[in-house]
Amino acid sequence: MPKILLTSGKRKTAIARATVKQGKGRIRINNIPLEILEPKIARDKIMEPLLLAKDAWKELDINVKVEGGGFMGQAEAARMAIARALVKWTKSSHLKTLFREYDRTMLAGDPRRKEMKKFGGPGARARDQKSYR
Repeated sequence: MPKILLTSGKRKTAIARATVKQGKGRIRINNIPLEILEPKIARDKIMEPLLLAKDAWKELDINVKVEGGGFMGQAEAARMAIARALVKWTKSSHLKTLFREYDRTMLAGDPRRKEMKKFGGPGARARDQKSYR
């Protein structure tokens, strides 16, 4: 039976689930090949762990499903899922320290979330203005 690995990554409200199996080095984000994914800045963000890992992913097929959030949040969630998958698949402590030193958010999530809106104003901190004239 072929070995399959499942990992996930989260950023803000975006959630990415990566499925990794033995293959020919194909990487797809929501069934779109990474090479033609737009916008380019999101593609470059997702490529970071692959470039750092050199040829560790060349014999793997990585399929990432991302939902929620905006395009950049989705890109960072997919990047985290891919980085975690590579570390888990290779069981390499060198790769883990490499990712951690480059950017810790590749492996550990960013806990920041949107602050809740409160009463008496249009946002979390902004209040309704008042005039006594």
